[in-house]
Amino acid sequence: MFFMPVFDTVLWVYFIAALAPAIYLMSYIYTQDTIEKEPSSLLWACIGRGVIAALLSIVLETVGQRVLDLSPINENTLIGVMVANFLVVGAVEEGMKYLLMGRLTWRNPNFDCRFDGIVYAAFTSLGFAAFENVEYVFQYGLSVALPRAFLSIPGHLGFSVIFGCFYGRAKLAANEGRHTKAAAEIIAGYIIAVFLHGTYDTCATIQSGTSTLLFVAVVVVLYLIVFRLVKHESRTDMYID
Repeated sequence: MFFMPVFDTVLWVYFIAALAPAIYLMSYIYTQDTIEKEPSSLLWACIGRGVIAALLSIVLETVGQRVLDLSPINENTLIGVMVANFLVVGAVEEGMKYLLMGRLTWRNPNFDCRFDGIVYAAFTSLGFAAFENVEYVFQYGLSVALPRAFLSIPGHLGFSVIFGCFYGRAKLAANEGRHTKAAAEIIAGYIIAVFLHGTYDTCATIQSGTSTLLFVAVVVVLYLIVFRLVKHESRTDMYID
């Protein structure tokens, strides 16, 4: 019985270390939503969709990996690494997140401001990242918590903010009857998110001197662009009804 409180404490430390970065970034995005806050029930639903997207991604990525194993592509080459990270990991994870998010939010009456697109995408993506982070921390220990807090979790936020910008503009176009424009915005946002995700993962996977420098550069540039973008989109937000 003496060991039970210690065990419970360790579990809480692991959970806090895994979840704190995502919670912090969610609170940051929430505070930037200045015109009209989204209802907590909808935000929790977005987080839940992110968790479901993570579970579905595990299945689909396993299938994608099996397909790659049967293909003539050598996974130990740069092309093989890029195919895995762009067409399997990036395409699947970004696709699952935004497909589930879109089904939840596109026709929701609360989606009445352009910045809402960023809020929904960020909360969904951070729900995904939080679930993924819990897996990593419990599997590899607290040693992975700090690097993932500064790299992986903000990476997911970055991909989602960029998609969210396009998503908010797509909703505005759809409300104005420009449905081709709306579809183009969503497709463009998805392609850019997949490209960034694939680039990020490829640089992290190769682990050469050049790829490490490129990885650091990608992270720094993504940080600068995303936080400036959030500030700009928050400042210029507008109703889209």
